Amino acid sequence: MRQNNDVDFLTEKAKEIRKTVLTMIHEAKSGHPGGSLSASDIMAALYFDELDIKPENPKWKDRDKFVLSKGHVCPVLYSCLALRGYFPYKEIYTLRKEGSILQGHPDMKVCPGIEISTGSLGQGLSCAVGMAIAGKRLGLKGRVFSLIGDGESQEGQIWEALETASKYKLSNLTVILDKNGIQNDNTVEFIMPVRNMVKKFESFGLETYEINGHNMKEITDAFDKIRVSKYDGPRAIVANTVKGKGVSFMENVVKWHGMAPNDEQYAQAMKEIEGGLSC
Repeated sequence: MRQNNDVDFLTEKAKEIRKTVLTMIHEAKSGHPGGSLSASDIMAALYFDELDIKPENPKWKDRDKFVLSKGHVCPVLYSCLALRGYFPYKEIYTLRKEGSILQGHPDMKVCPGIEISTGSLGQGLSCAVGMAIAGKRLGLKGRVFSLIGDGESQEGQIWEALETASKYKLSNLTVILDKNGIQNDNTVEFIMPVRNMVKKFESFGLETYEINGHNMKEITDAFDKIRVSKYDGPRAIVANTVKGKGVSFMENVVKWHGMAPNDEQYAQAMKEIEGGLSC
């Protein structure tokens, strides 16, 4: 933790993550760019500042653990792992190819740095809760962070997991909501409104912070507050984000939930991100 609390540095890392995400998906001609781009700033803060991890020793006993509950946005996680050195960067060009360690959803059996295989929405957070319970009982120093989506929050299992986290006073667990307002087929509001997530988290016993998920200082400040908090229970960050953030023609457009850019679109997207439009 506290590897490099430098907003400019982390913003540059978020830019690298976005470029890697788009390169992977363009190369694979398949994947989920929208949610990967909306979560890039949060993931940069986690993997290049907050998480206490050792890429050279992925199974280090006291490491912090990260669970990507909405596993379909794995390109953003793979980008972080590649840039942190968990595996050679050239592997990004194998996304979704047969035999690759980078499958369409995270696979803990083949990819270093993946704590649990995810993809069935709602279930990853339950796994994170289990890790946090085990960490408490075993006296481990590591914390557990889990990124969930607002569309995913329509799943009842999310709320069962939060009830459990509250019951067992999991102060070593932080839930991060990537609240970008769009899911597979339409807006979250149209399909099934999740309403006021701050109040809902608080009513389930989580100490909750609401931030702009693209403002790096707000992101790091939230992690700072959580780290020093004396609250005897789980914490949550509601990060208000933009689907497809950083690429003008992808932002808030439903179809970019799960569609790969063609050559022309990829070139434009990379130009926009390099130009600093991402944050």
